[in-house]
Amino acid sequence: MTVIDIPGSKSITARALFLAAAADGTTTLLRPLHSDDTEGFTEGLARLGYGVTREPGRWHIEGRPSGPSVTEAEVHCRDGATTARFLPTLAAAAAGGTYRFDASAQMRRRPLAPLTEALRTLGVDLRHEGAEGHHPLTIEASGVKGGELTLDAGESSQYLTALLMLGPLTAEGLRIDVTELVSAPYIEITLAMMRSFGVEVTREGNTFTVPSPSSRLRSGRGGPSGGYRATTYAIEPDASTASYFFAAAALTGREVTVPGLGADALQGDLRFTDVLRRMGADVRTTADSTTVRSSGRLSGLTVNMRDISDTMPTLAAIAPFATSPVRIEDVANTRVKECDRLEACAENLRAMGITVRTGPDWIEIHPGTPRPTRIATHGDHRIVMSFAVTGLRTPGMSYDDPGCVRKTFPRFHEEFAAFVERSSAGE
Repeated sequence: MTVIDIPGSKSITARALFLAAAADGTTTLLRPLHSDDTEGFTEGLARLGYGVTREPGRWHIEGRPSGPSVTEAEVHCRDGATTARFLPTLAAAAAGGTYRFDASAQMRRRPLAPLTEALRTLGVDLRHEGAEGHHPLTIEASGVKGGELTLDAGESSQYLTALLMLGPLTAEGLRIDVTELVSAPYIEITLAMMRSFGVEVTREGNTFTVPSPSSRLRSGRGGPSGGYRATTYAIEPDASTASYFFAAAALTGREVTVPGLGADALQGDLRFTDVLRRMGADVRTTADSTTVRSSGRLSGLTVNMRDISDTMPTLAAIAPFATSPVRIEDVANTRVKECDRLEACAENLRAMGITVRTGPDWIEIHPGTPRPTRIATHGDHRIVMSFAVTGLRTPGMSYDDPGCVRKTFPRFHEEFAAFVERSSAGE
């Protein structure tokens, strides 16, 4: 059995940074993810005037419930979707200031419209400099009153997360009616983390209510201002990243254990192991770890991955080795990630000689023997890491941009190679 330590969750680290910045006092984050995305987020916080101190294994963030300490700032969000969506929302709550946000060419292509339209509904003065609903954008902050709004989060759950986290920074709280929601487990992460920082959100179906700071103050909840309270918060290992190692064990007939991801894990992407179980792998989950082992023989299946769509490329990468077709459904939102992941998977699998069919929100992959090829990564870290698993049974694979893994796992290639060597040796 091989034990692998997975870096901290990108999604949890980003949420924790927002919540810490908005809290009363200084928050300490334990085992945060250190990657290009999270560096971009902390750099953005610093430009907005928040105090951020980083040391190995722990970061300290000085919260400011009143908002940024500077009244003018320019923030470059790099490739980070959470950075590009969360930081403008945080800045909008400031009592006054002008804040301009821009991002990489890749991130400029990704949509913001449902979020920025919601902010405008709440009275936020913002303007897009280029294409409507995309970066760059400028916010003229004057605080957010709060109130009611309707949101379509069928494209990304990050829109809803950003607004939920904004709620305690508004004067009157928020009531959000959600018409469509994708990747619902990520919202459960948001609600649990807000609870850890002292704010309880009420949910009735797809209606979310965030109480006002004044009401929480009267009830004695939250921090001194009735909002978020600082805390010490430990970051879970990244379940999406763990999927590559779980898939590797299932594909090669080995066994891997990931500590820190157990029965009480927040991240829905751990449900990828349920997919592997349906394909024939043995999965064991304890209170604080998950183990996957397999004979290496995997069955095909049809699976809805709407709620765990970040692991769609992982499944696509091992699908050719199944004994019957693998059909992945309800993953239209993967077309608006770092790249069109559904088409990127199809393109690369076809280049390997695999029969693939696609539709607007599905991909069907037939069994075959992949031939080595140069993977077209489209600058997407998940395409690289997923097809690294394919390479375990298809020697000679290469990538046109192997370094794009720096977004979430800068040392992926070294760690994956070490994992393969250790598991081959029977450790």
